[in-house]
Amino acid sequence: MKLIESLRAEHALIDPVLGAFRTYVERLATGAADVADGGAFLRFFALFVGQFHDEREEQVLFEALVDVAELPRERGPIHAITQEHIELNACLRRMAPLLERGPQTDDEGQRLRSLATHYTQVLWRHIDAENSVLYVEGEERLARYGIAELPDRPPSAAEAAAQAEGAVLLQRYPPLHDLTLTRGDGCYLCRAHGRSCDGLEAEWWSELEWDDFHNR
Repeated sequence: MKLIESLRAEHALIDPVLGAFRTYVERLATGAADVADGGAFLRFFALFVGQFHDEREEQVLFEALVDVAELPRERGPIHAITQEHIELNACLRRMAPLLERGPQTDDEGQRLRSLATHYTQVLWRHIDAENSVLYVEGEERLARYGIAELPDRPPSAAEAAAQAEGAVLLQRYPPLHDLTLTRGDGCYLCRAHGRSCDGLEAEWWSELEWDDFHNR
């Protein structure tokens, strides 16, 4: 499915830019980075990630999964992913003043580090959950209802410019690899598992799928 292929390709840029952002924040907190680049990171995350990428997930892919495949909106993977979009956008808004003018005190520098760590760790695991579970299983379920393609749109001029800025920032700031974060595929590594989602099998599987599983 071309839309899901496009979303995966966007993850391939977003993932390392998150690491570049962590490198940038460390430098900015010590006065060793250009404050103007903070605005460029904000535009990348707000316009390319939060607007272009997330909007197509929610308004096209998720709507098809709910309306066509009859999957639940208020619980399970769709609910968990949508709630994380809200959480990430709220975190980005809290970082915005610190990125736009740069931290003015040590306390502000530490606050920016803390917010950036939270934002990147949530989004990295969010990407893993989408790539390994939601996209794979969502595409399979849509195919059962005869949906092989979903509508897509190109980025706006502002979204495309933000995407291009992200690629430049990635070259400017070598991505940090967060060794404190455990990443991987599957529901059990998703931060929502056991909190707002009981896992794919519990939330999405039908009785026929469970019967087939037990018969195997």
